[in-house]
Amino acid sequence: MKTKSFTVKVAGEGSLADSIIAQLRETGHQLEDQSAVNANFDIVIETTNLDIDQKKKLLVEIEKTLPKETVILSTCLGVTATETASWLQHPERLVGFAAFFPWEDCELVELAPALQTEKENVEKAKQFFEEVGKEVEVVEDGVGLVFPRILSLIINEAAFALTEGVASAEDIDKAMMKGTNYPMGPLRWADHIGIDDVYTVLAGLFKETGEDRYRPAPFIKKMVYAKWFGKKTGRGFYQYD
Repeated sequence: MKTKSFTVKVAGEGSLADSIIAQLRETGHQLEDQSAVNANFDIVIETTNLDIDQKKKLLVEIEKTLPKETVILSTCLGVTATETASWLQHPERLVGFAAFFPWEDCELVELAPALQTEKENVEKAKQFFEEVGKEVEVVEDGVGLVFPRILSLIINEAAFALTEGVASAEDIDKAMMKGTNYPMGPLRWADHIGIDDVYTVLAGLFKETGEDRYRPAPFIKKMVYAKWFGKKTGRGFYQYD
């Protein structure tokens, strides 16, 4: 397959990083030695979500190895791109983005420029994602952006309904699928994308706004403590072999 125009490094925790690397290889992008330092990467993708302190530490360490023209694409599920950019020596290079695992299922990627981001870096980020085969939508900076935010709130309400005894997980999912034509029920969907990432969005919104409507359902919080992240760990709202 023809090599694409960007050399890329992927850094961070979680299944999203692995699925991004897999698709980049399929699309012919140059994936340099991911442990390399002082490498002339065009793009660095950082994907840590749940542990914000670890995210900050990783970004600060990564930046020390990069030329200033390298664009950093950082997930902003639990923190704004503007706050993330403030951790860097060259904040103008950072562009926030949001997508849920699995990466190959994401037809659209949301980009969020930080207040500090230079326009040319937004254009480079957009070009990169389009080369990978994604549709790109540029939105205003905010925790969770659009799709992850709205979906996480639906999942959160479904989790409250479950723990309040309104209906079983199966019945909640069936009601939403049959009643709204969702592709899957919200609780099964949470297991599919990762309950840790859903919690990251909710906790980030609650911290950012202080509004009770974003308060994570206690059961979701407990599942994160128990590492019941859904399908990728074998247990979430449902159990998996």
